Amino acid sequence: MGLTFANATPDMAILDKVITVERFFYGTEQTGPLVERISKLERDIWGKENAGSLVSRVDKLYSYSRLNVDNMPSFLIKMNAAEWSLTHMVTVQPVKARIENLERVFMGNTSTGTFDDRLNQLLKFAYADGKVAVGNVTVNKDNLLKIKLVTPLSTRTSRPGDAVVFQITDDIYVDGSLIIAKGAQGAGKVNKVKESKNFGRDAQMEISFDTIDAIDGSSIRTVLGDKAKEENKSMAMAAGASVAGMMILGPVGIVGGAFVHGKDVDIPVGTEIYIQIKDQTNLYGI
Repeated sequence: MGLTFANATPDMAILDKVITVERFFYGTEQTGPLVERISKLERDIWGKENAGSLVSRVDKLYSYSRLNVDNMPSFLIKMNAAEWSLTHMVTVQPVKARIENLERVFMGNTSTGTFDDRLNQLLKFAYADGKVAVGNVTVNKDNLLKIKLVTPLSTRTSRPGDAVVFQITDDIYVDGSLIIAKGAQGAGKVNKVKESKNFGRDAQMEISFDTIDAIDGSSIRTVLGDKAKEENKSMAMAAGASVAGMMILGPVGIVGGAFVHGKDVDIPVGTEIYIQIKDQTNLYGI
């Protein structure tokens, strides 16, 4: 879902906030004196530089990009809403690329002007009044999520600590509000790898599926828990695979013998499994 923002804290450095916003809009950290970088962001977003101290200017940039309140959605959730409404999914590109891609599709060419004006123009294509209605939603613990792997995994090549990227396969709604959009990105890691050995000892791999990006930019904690494991076994059986061939064990998910070629574990890109929400979570939905 693009960039997931960490919650701002009082002691979060000004430079860290600036870098976060730069990566959100441009995809990379910018160079040059800090004051010039702040001014560039303000001009690109609003068309003018703001008055006040550097601290207040940076806080406004960060909050405008990230902070959601009722009837005042952040730039991030509006960007996600426009892309989802117009293309039926969200992507992980920076704002600049996402806006340009949507403009080419729906207007024939890229536009000029501020990021704010260009997004508002796209929202008019997406919603009758150009407005995005958001509201607070409580997401229950253990809700199932179907995901597909973006990172290929193999006991022959994967190593502990390797990042695991996955995506949600379908829109997720709670009480009529969209909370996770198709294409939203999740993050996990390889925790343990045991290669196959002699005397019939098959390979094993321990994978955790830790977070998924919500439509409002927050990270929802996820886990391969008991409910998800049961759903995965049912899915494997429906596909004609034996339960033994799709064993998912352990508190964070030890995948042993899944998609086995010989005695190694190979899990290709596009493999679909279920995970579940770890904790009850409050967030904003569309």
